[in-house]
Amino acid sequence: MKWTTLTRETLFQSGHLTRDLSRKSVRGGMVTLGSQAVQFLLRIASTVVLARLLTPVDYGLVGMVTVVVNFAAMFKTAGLSMATVQREEITHEQISTLFWLNVLISVGLGLCILAASPLIGWFYSKPELTTVTAALSLSFILSGLTIQHQALQRRHMRFGTLASIQIVSQIITLIVTIGLALLGWRYWALVGGTLANALAGSLLTFLFCPWIPGRMHRGTGVRNMLKFGGHVTAFNFINYFSRNADNILIGRFIGADALGLYSRAYNLFLMPISQIRSPINDVSVPALCAIRNDHESYRNYYRKIIFIIAALSMPLVGFMLVFANNIILLMLGKQWLGAVDVFQVLAAVGFIQAAVQAGTALPLLSMGFSRRYFHFGIVQSVVTVLGIVVGLHWGIVGVAAGYGISFCLLIPFTVAWCLKGTPVTIRDGMLAIYSPALATLIMVAFMIWLKGLVLHDVNVFDLSLYANLRVIILSGIAGMTIYGLAVLSIPMGRESVFGVAKQFRRNVRGHKVSMAS
Repeated sequence: MKWTTLTRETLFQSGHLTRDLSRKSVRGGMVTLGSQAVQFLLRIASTVVLARLLTPVDYGLVGMVTVVVNFAAMFKTAGLSMATVQREEITHEQISTLFWLNVLISVGLGLCILAASPLIGWFYSKPELTTVTAALSLSFILSGLTIQHQALQRRHMRFGTLASIQIVSQIITLIVTIGLALLGWRYWALVGGTLANALAGSLLTFLFCPWIPGRMHRGTGVRNMLKFGGHVTAFNFINYFSRNADNILIGRFIGADALGLYSRAYNLFLMPISQIRSPINDVSVPALCAIRNDHESYRNYYRKIIFIIAALSMPLVGFMLVFANNIILLMLGKQWLGAVDVFQVLAAVGFIQAAVQAGTALPLLSMGFSRRYFHFGIVQSVVTVLGIVVGLHWGIVGVAAGYGISFCLLIPFTVAWCLKGTPVTIRDGMLAIYSPALATLIMVAFMIWLKGLVLHDVNVFDLSLYANLRVIILSGIAGMTIYGLAVLSIPMGRESVFGVAKQFRRNVRGHKVSMAS
């Protein structure tokens, strides 16, 4: 991956996208995963430091506004960035038209959030949320200017550039947030960090993709792109509501302190999972779009991607489930112990969640089945919200359990509906996750035995920071060793590992490998 900018001459060319796709995917995956590892370390540093400088109430107050702001932010792309990536051929006129549409939408949303800020303060009975909401509305205008620039970078698989922008922006965010927290700005430190991230990301994006859009044009063929983007946005709208109904209901009926505990547990659980799922999805969508007419290559690529996601996420979630107390104490401190039960419930759901979500969303988006993607979102959202509402009676743990049970009940429908008519089958998905799932169960059983042996008659809450860190590191090494041996002992797992490793090695050395290999 080179630190080069896209020029007007190369920006809208499409012929090169399918050339040497395997090598681009592997190298893009390496760069993206590497950047995610760096960002993960930065998030850990931010979490550890800020959890000791700020309180659950500070996080809860910002969390109340974030639910609303992120909901509105979902509309600023209008699904048009995915349309740019998914489209086989694009022109300067088309992307210029989409750029101005994104700008108009982003500015309009920012003004709507600004106008609604007093209502948000009234809804939560927190007057201070009015100014917080008004300040966060500025992020819409900043981030809306770069939506198509980022989509063009992603379309050309410039993952190194995108990764660099994200890392630098996150470092700036971390510096600003910690600095403001040390100065005693409380929840305003989180607000300042959010604005700094939006500003830094926009400036860096323009630096590495200095494309200047033209004026809007009629008759450029963007109608189908708008239709595709509309379905994606409609899905995101419904999905966001269902995924954030827990935060809204907890903030409204239980309180800021409970929401702070719940949101920290959820974010801490999601942090490592997103570092695995997001970069792989970013690389896979443009790659699968490029080979969607070659069904055999598509199936082979799909199986490898789902295997990698399952092989990385399942053991990680299993470890978090067993050592939840130790992780919460190490990352957040004793004042956050109320988040342990929520963290464990979410980890139990996360065992299969990452693989199922990626395995169903990737075929729908890459094959252009946006209408079905939207219809699936409706069913998923209704069931999820019902589960959360029922679980609310038992507090934040009940909310987490309600979400998890509803997700599990939907799995058979999700898989059958989303894979119908695509090149992949349910069998492809099952074969991809079989060996990681079985190996993880073996690893979890071993770690439960190991934890009981090492920490027998020991109060985990009395462990020092160093002792707790040592337990986590040594147990993690032992658990991952057992997991690796278990995967290699399963014939299907051994074949998948060697196949992925062989293709990885050949691509790194510069040999061309067919996607069907």
